[in-house]
Order: sequence, then structure tokens, then C-alpha cells
Amino acid sequence: MSPQSAGRRRVHRSVAAGLPLAVLASLAAASPASAGSRQQQEPEVVRTATLGDIPLGTFSNQLLPGTVADDRAVDLGGIGSDLYPTGRKDEFWTVTDRGPNGQIKVDGVKRRTFPVPGFDPAIVKIKVTGTTVKVLDSIPITTRSGKAVTGLPNQAGRDEAPYNFNAQQPLSYNPNGLDTEGIVRAADGSFWLVDEYGPSLVHVSSAGKVLTRYVPKGLNLKGADYPVVEALPSILLDRKINRGFEGLALLPGGDLVMAVQSPLSVPDQDAGEASLTTRLLRFSPKKQAVTAEYAYQFDPVNVVDPSEDDTSELKISSVVAVGRDQLLVEERTDKSARLNLVRLKPSADILGEKWDDKTTSPSLEELEDPAAAGVPVLGKSLVVDLGKVDGVPGKIEGVALVDDRTIAVINDNDFGMTDGAEAFDTQGRLVDSGIETKVTYVRLPRDI
Repeated sequence: MSPQSAGRRRVHRSVAAGLPLAVLASLAAASPASAGSRQQQEPEVVRTATLGDIPLGTFSNQLLPGTVADDRAVDLGGIGSDLYPTGRKDEFWTVTDRGPNGQIKVDGVKRRTFPVPGFDPAIVKIKVTGTTVKVLDSIPITTRSGKAVTGLPNQAGRDEAPYNFNAQQPLSYNPNGLDTEGIVRAADGSFWLVDEYGPSLVHVSSAGKVLTRYVPKGLNLKGADYPVVEALPSILLDRKINRGFEGLALLPGGDLVMAVQSPLSVPDQDAGEASLTTRLLRFSPKKQAVTAEYAYQFDPVNVVDPSEDDTSELKISSVVAVGRDQLLVEERTDKSARLNLVRLKPSADILGEKWDDKTTSPSLEELEDPAAAGVPVLGKSLVVDLGKVDGVPGKIEGVALVDDRTIAVINDNDFGMTDGAEAFDTQGRLVDSGIETKVTYVRLPRDI
């Protein structure tokens, strides 16, 4: 068997975790990468489509009537938190994050604002048609009793305090709130999501109802209107604020892989800000338990983004299964992104070792060279540097495979919001950033 054939088999087994081969064959035949046979030397954008303006209040109230009283002229956005193939040509599942939010300084201290506090995170099915992204279906994420989970923070003292649009009025915390990011769809039609707050892994029914939220041991989340299970390592309690789980992959065998967006703050915030080492966790839905943990090391920030010198800007925003034990991992800043291929070797598992103990000194995050200290860091190889591909937008958070040589990426436009008091005019209406949600197809020079 040729290497190209082997690559095709790997992708076909994993594009949507078990899609019928007939469907995959039709997807490949119809994809942009199938057109032409010219020799390609560099990755290139072959297609771009843009989501049109949909008023956020209209969108939200059609799903759950009465949830949004005033959308402050914000349009639907934020669906670029992830991208997962439906199995039909040019169709994807996406998920919003917690909704419009920003930061405003008051007396020199940043406050987290939620201009549309009634917004409910949603699963959104889209189709790329020509140069347009169309919404085919939307599913609100709800509690056990059918109410909106909202995107509001969960716990005082752990999460950022929420404020209204101009940061003058405090809002209430909500233990049901989810800052949803990664999404995959299981064979039974249910969805798995990851969340930044807990951080948590969330199992959601096909109708959007939260079935179970898996959180770190010791989180002690009280008052949620759905089952909360402390099944994740307690070391995750030290996630950086707003940097919990962001990437999620579904392996062909049914296991899930979650990526911590940024290095943990172990033993403290300074260590996390300076660290290049974050963690991936493997979760078995059958066992309802984490079964493996891996150390993943970022490239230096100026390699990922030559315009950036702040290591704390590095993030993992997407992980995609490309084989039974292989992943594409996206390293990014807000301007640039690189995709690397990694293999999850059993010998690299560090679950339950001293690196999961917060008292270990130096911590995993403090090690300048983890491999030299005996940590089996995952090996990786570069697939594509998206920062060098003309036409790829910034802040890419979702990646999906279209075929062996084509990927689709989606950006998070933050609902058109910017930080600062100038984000809204004197009438409290959004001053839109002009950044649109785009799905971009990138053809690679060779098979993944």
C-alpha cells in the first residue's frame, strides 16, 4: 500500500468518527481538493464563505422565547468555537461560546461584561453554499428542566464577576452557565462539548439537554439543574481564568480527547504565563473516566506568530482526530495558527503521576525542558502554518477535515465586539468591529 493510500485510510476512518465510507467517498469526490490535478507546492485558500447578519435577539428568542429582551444590536456570531462535519457535503456542526462579552476598566481594574446576559449557548448546523454560510438548524443548550443554561460564570471567587454592558451593574452568577467551545457528535446522535469554566466535559442530548457535566474533583459546584460528576483530575482546578478546555476530538473507537487551552497556573499564575507546556486528556464515555493524560509543548510564541513576544498568548483551540491514535493540534495566537500532527503513544501517558500533584516542585509547567526531566512529551510534526497562507482570517478556533488534502477552518468573530467602553455607543448599541464569521477551505500540498 502506498503512503498516499495509507493517509486516505487514516482520514476516512476518522473524519466523523465512523461515518459510512460511501458518505466519505462522496465528500471527497465533491470537495474543492478533487478539482484539477496540477502540482501544488504551497497550501492555498480555495474557498471562503461568510455568515450573514442575523439579529441575536431574533435568533435566541426563536429557540427559547423571551430569553433576550435587548440584543443591543448584536448579531449572531461566536459560532467559530469549533467545526465538526455532519457527514454531508459542506455541512458542519458548530457551537457558540458563552455569548457577547468584553472587558472594561473601572478604577484601573478590568471587569468582565455580558451585554446580552440572557443569551444561551447553542449548537448551530451550517452549510457552506457558494460564498455564504447558511444556518440550517439550531439547538439551544438547556438544563434538565428545559431552561437556558446561559453563558454566565458559575462561582464567585473562582470565575470572573459578571457585569452589564457598561460594567456598572453586577450580574448574578449562574451554576448552570457554560462557556462552550469544542464540539463532536457521537454515533447515537448526542453531542459532547467542552467548557472553559470548570473546565468541564459536557454530554448533551440530540435536543440540547445537558445529560451530564464532568468537572474536576474538588470543584464543588452547587445548584446546577443537571447532573454534575467530579470525574476529572483535580489539578485542572488550576486552569487559567478563561483558558479551560477549548479543543475536543472524537477518536474512531469512541474515546474523547480534550485539550487544556493554555498551561495550568501551577504552582501560580506567573508559572502558567511563562510555560510552554499544556495538557491533553483522554476520556472514556464507557468508563466515564479519564484514562490517559499527555504533556504537549508549544513552539516558542514567535515561531507560531512572528509579531508576538508574549508567551501567554499561546493557546490550543482545536484538536481533530486523523486516526485511531493521531490528532491534528492547532497552536495559535489571535493572529496566527499552526497545525501539528501528534500520536498518542501509551508510553507518553502521565496520568496519576507526580505531575498531577500540585505540591510537586518544580511543577510540569515550571520545567523549561520537560523531556530532559523525564517527561514523555508528545512528539509533533508541522502540517501547515496557516499564518503564512493568504486569505486565512485571524483567531481560528475550529478545524475540520474535508478530505485527505483539504481542511476547513472557522474563526471566532467575538460577536463583533471589542474590549473597552467604546464597544457601545451612547445609546448602548454595539459599535460593530466589522469582523465577520468565515469558513475557509485550505488545500494542502500533500495528504495529511
